[in-house]
Amino acid sequence: MTKPDPVVHFEMPARDRQRMANFYNAAFAWQSQMLGEEMGNYVVAITTDTVDDLSTVPGTINGGFFPVTPEMPTMHPSVVISVDDIAASIGKVKQAGGAVLDEPMDIPGIGRFVAFTDTEGNRVSMLQPLPRGN
Repeated sequence: MTKPDPVVHFEMPARDRQRMANFYNAAFAWQSQMLGEEMGNYVVAITTDTVDDLSTVPGTINGGFFPVTPEMPTMHPSVVISVDDIAASIGKVKQAGGAVLDEPMDIPGIGRFVAFTDTEGNRVSMLQPLPRGN
């Protein structure tokens, strides 16, 4: 049996990243890491205990918020699926009827990332993580 590719991250849009960070901290005690322009003003949302950026609690994930801009194709929450081989997974997505939204991009220190839409029009993403040292 083939092992399933797990959901490892979530993403949601934010119009005002400081307001968003304040809300999730007050409502759920999430911590936020504000990244700069070189990382697209992305905000990492820390929702669970981590070591080396990995959750220490089975079944939990962290996430992030991307800025709402006119250039973004969709402004909806999304999940990120971890894959072993992003090129092979792009082929599987296309063969299954999905549409890849762009070329894969490198996220420094994280891995290769690409967004796609499924057959229902949902925006989803794939990440081929960089190998982690033992």
